[in-house]
Amino acid sequence: MTKKILIAGGGIGGLSAACCLLEAGYSVDVFEQADKLGEIGAGIQLSANAMHVLNHLGVGSDILAMSVRPEAYVFRLHDTGEEVGRFALADEHRRLNGAPYCQLHRADLHAALAARVQDLKGTVHLSARVTGFEESADEIIVRLADGRSATGDLLIGADGVKSAVRRQLAGPDNAVYTGDAAWRLTIPTDSLPGGFMPPVMSVWMGPGRHVVCYYLRAGRVLNFVGLVETDEVSEESWNARFPWAKLKRDFEGWHPDIQTIIDLADKDECFRWSLFYRPPIDNWSGRRVTLLGDAVHATLPYLAQGAAMSIEDGAVLTRALGLCRSVPEALALYQRNRIERTSKIVKISGANRDLFHMRDQNELRRAFKGREEGASRNAWLYSYNALTVELT
Repeated sequence: MTKKILIAGGGIGGLSAACCLLEAGYSVDVFEQADKLGEIGAGIQLSANAMHVLNHLGVGSDILAMSVRPEAYVFRLHDTGEEVGRFALADEHRRLNGAPYCQLHRADLHAALAARVQDLKGTVHLSARVTGFEESADEIIVRLADGRSATGDLLIGADGVKSAVRRQLAGPDNAVYTGDAAWRLTIPTDSLPGGFMPPVMSVWMGPGRHVVCYYLRAGRVLNFVGLVETDEVSEESWNARFPWAKLKRDFEGWHPDIQTIIDLADKDECFRWSLFYRPPIDNWSGRRVTLLGDAVHATLPYLAQGAAMSIEDGAVLTRALGLCRSVPEALALYQRNRIERTSKIVKISGANRDLFHMRDQNELRRAFKGREEGASRNAWLYSYNALTVELT
């Protein structure tokens, strides 16, 4: 049925899908617009639902060697550090969900996936930006910005939030500014005070903003992400540098631990990008083309599931291709089994923004009192296994 698969985009979603497909015996060509493979950004979180797939692909041991397995997910008030919520990770997460919860650098995960694609004899074309496609009953032709083309049996648009494949398939993405921007910086842990912060996933919540902190690279780096409500709209780019003084003002009055991190930051390496909401679409497939990851269900970073969703997508799509007699039938099965889950994650991520940014601390305490966040996530989010879930 399907022999050659083309993938637009060589990010985490595109490469993990390539690995799944190569493992299943398909021929895969990945088209990446950059002139070299790499990943920008900093921290990424991989719960068991993502790790099941990555273990299957043979990169789980590499991830364990370069990641941190946090002890718990902890919710704190922004100024006093008062703990208002917690649920266990580490051994408990593995016991309940069958795989670890790992925090690592995006570049490290990307490098591991790129190496695995190479080991599996996949082909990655660099400086190859996909601009469009032509599909027929028998094949699909991909058009590149430099005039080249490629022909295959299926095209997967894994080309991110600015996806050219999505634009042709489903029209404009209708992105709307959320009112939030995200600060990003990293701190070498050897520059921090001794015993500074325990190895947990920390969410500090305050009026109109919140901070997420956790360790990377086997504990050698502390990752800081600060989400702030602002009317100042900037570009949607992880490479956009902003003045350190603005970062300092944004978190004035916050806990001394937050001040320590900000004061130790490299003042020339403070990044901030604006966050945009993209409404879900009802159909993301044609006869021989479909979408994956941020290209179809970009989510706000308030549930730490963006990468995990794209990794799940690749595994489910691969299984669908193996179960069906035709490409259109497989794409329908893939979409049918992904749309409800991914839409739910996008929705809950948005709702967390409102929870984390409550203006009234007493109201925030009440919101967390009796809230079984860990039990809820373990029941439906972390326990999902794209390799074994029934496809209907």
